[in-house]
Amino acid sequence: MSHTAGIRQTQKLKTRQSLLDAALLLLEHQSLSSLGLREVTRAAGVTPTAFYRHFADTAALGVALVEETLGSLHGLIAAVLAETGDSQERVDRSVEVIARHVGAQPAHFRFIAREQHGGVGPVRAAIAAQLRRFAEEVACALGQEPGSAGWSEEDLLMLGGFYVDHMVMTASALLEAGPEREREVVRQTRRRLRLVTIGRAHWLDETPAPDRERDETPAPDRERDGAPARD
Repeated sequence: MSHTAGIRQTQKLKTRQSLLDAALLLLEHQSLSSLGLREVTRAAGVTPTAFYRHFADTAALGVALVEETLGSLHGLIAAVLAETGDSQERVDRSVEVIARHVGAQPAHFRFIAREQHGGVGPVRAAIAAQLRRFAEEVACALGQEPGSAGWSEEDLLMLGGFYVDHMVMTASALLEAGPEREREVVRQTRRRLRLVTIGRAHWLDETPAPDRERDETPAPDRERDGAPARD
């Protein structure tokens, strides 16, 4: 790549990031569905034409914000899951990672909390896809533990999804609590997830209920059916 091309690429990335940062600042006070393209370009100091060089519309910009917010978490959580130690230790460390990330990027997580059930379909779908990917990654890590012997893929994915859903709720709780109550939110989250860990250890203890329908079916009434009765 030539020096000139490198400068152009750097400027292009800088403009794209300026648009993302401007949109995120504006989204502190409104939803994505009400955000205007000209609002964003004015706040970023670029022309509407420059916007279209990076995003097809504000929905595409919103999807990019989802990837910027949640995509960065994948590597952090994957590193925690790959560490040695029991599952509870890794859950505790995951909670710490979430708390630090929310503290460092509160605006990003407020955007996710608002738009997860918001009015922009592509953004809702992007958030759901990222969370589903998280659940699959957690399920895969849990499946490699000795305590998961005998678990079905469906049950592991259910457990992974539960952990991810709880992490999302924790992020929302941290945003509402603020710095003064962060430690309490983290403590409560650890306690709740510890309860899940205890329940997980006994998930396979439950045996299927007997086939009561078969056992309780009355014997055929031979006389009623026309069959000869026995003496």
